[in-house]
Amino acid sequence: MAETPSKMVSLGTKAPEFTLPDTVSGKRISLKDIASDIATVIMFICNHCPYVKHINKVLTDVSKEYIAKGISFVAINSNDITNYPEDSPENMKKVAQTMGYPFPYLFDESQEVARAFDATCTPDFFVYDKNLKLVYRGQFDSARPGNGVPVTGKDLKSALDSLIEGRPVNPEQMPSVGCNIKWKK
Repeated sequence: MAETPSKMVSLGTKAPEFTLPDTVSGKRISLKDIASDIATVIMFICNHCPYVKHINKVLTDVSKEYIAKGISFVAINSNDITNYPEDSPENMKKVAQTMGYPFPYLFDESQEVARAFDATCTPDFFVYDKNLKLVYRGQFDSARPGNGVPVTGKDLKSALDSLIEGRPVNPEQMPSVGCNIKWKK
């Protein structure tokens, strides 16, 4: 498992448009469908990555907490399922249901959406303000498998709290670290 950091995309970048299938509902969901007038969190995750598995329970809890405050969340899996069948849409649906994901879990088969966002790893977090401008990109928190740091989501929560309170998000942000997105050959 090679640690891959997220690219620190320029703050202020406009969210790329997308429409992808939700593996749970079967519906096609676009950015317009899920955009919030407070903040929209786009997460690149997958089923098999130990970094995602490490934060999954707290990520689910944090997203439930902030969805209740008017923030939207969506997860996208862009991995090559030929070489990583655990990340297939059928398995994505199972994981979403088992974990109780309160957000859509979309499949980016072409990998075009991951490329448009410049996503590089799982998990990779992008937070957009009400105007769909990037205000946070980086880590959920400092917890990593085996490092002993408790999973809290404090970095993501801090950014979301700033937006809820109408304050600017601190531009000092740490990259996320995880497994690289499994690109098709």
